[in-house]
Amino acid sequence: MSEVRERGELSELSESSELSQLGESGRLAELSENRRSLLDWIAEEFLHNSWAGRRLVAVEGASDEPAARFANDLAAVLAARGQTVVRRSLGDVDEATLRRETIEPFRAGSLPGAEAADTVLVVDGRRLLNDSVRGIWHFSAWTLAGDELPHAGVNVIVDVTDESTPKRYFYDLCKLPPSVGERH
Repeated sequence: MSEVRERGELSELSESSELSQLGESGRLAELSENRRSLLDWIAEEFLHNSWAGRRLVAVEGASDEPAARFANDLAAVLAARGQTVVRRSLGDVDEATLRRETIEPFRAGSLPGAEAADTVLVVDGRRLLNDSVRGIWHFSAWTLAGDELPHAGVNVIVDVTDESTPKRYFYDLCKLPPSVGERH
């Protein structure tokens, strides 16, 4: 695990993440042109709307591994754009644990590596986008990895079935059943 030292660096809080193995610049060099372009587009959208302060980004998907890789890549792109970024994989987390161990310490500036006032926390995990916690995120993404329906309440829906050529989808969310995406 490393700590943020200055803007544009990435603090890795997840023991098993690929980021700690590749590092920020190595990770970006490994991305396909299509994947990097989409991640740049998403980072630009996020930073346009949430350009300063303590910002929270959630990435979830029906399949955990592609969601974690997408969160890793998004965190690396944000760091390359000069943002102080903390990255954490949370696994299957309930609301109380999410708030107590991650959100509240981050907002208070006591989460390790996230002491700077202008920090982005990028997390992946399950149940991050349930109705009870959906409102805490400044930005959220759902990764599709097959034919499943997307989560109905996210900022970005990305098909990562072919991770080298991800595609952003715009769904008519009014047509999705209200329970789509809710995890129990």
